[in-house]
Amino acid sequence: MIKTFPVKTEYHDQMIDITQDIANWIEEEGIKAGAVIVSSMHTTAGITINENADPDVKTDMLRRWSEVFPWEDRKDKHMEGNTAAHMKTSYIGHAQTIIIENGKLVLGTWQGIYFCEFDGPRSRKVIAKVLK
Repeated sequence: MIKTFPVKTEYHDQMIDITQDIANWIEEEGIKAGAVIVSSMHTTAGITINENADPDVKTDMLRRWSEVFPWEDRKDKHMEGNTAAHMKTSYIGHAQTIIIENGKLVLGTWQGIYFCEFDGPRSRKVIAKVLK
């Protein structure tokens, strides 16, 4: 079973918490146990799991990734000019796997699932597949 989730980003670099979207779908489908793979369908947007309590974590992470992978590098040859977005996505990864137990996502107290936009704003897609 595969579900597509639309994601609309508003900024060039952005982290959007999609935890509740995934959790609601798991509940609606009545899935009690297994794992769910959550994947970005894009080469310039990734999926990560990180703290969802303090919004400054997102701000700091986006800033640090931009320091490591600066947007403007005159040596880049990619004609679209978004090599930094590709680098960030390769670093973060395009997917995460989360265990499902007793009908709930198994995440730590402060963990959330994030869609990471690195070349927005855009209309994006996330897919999720449950493995039983």
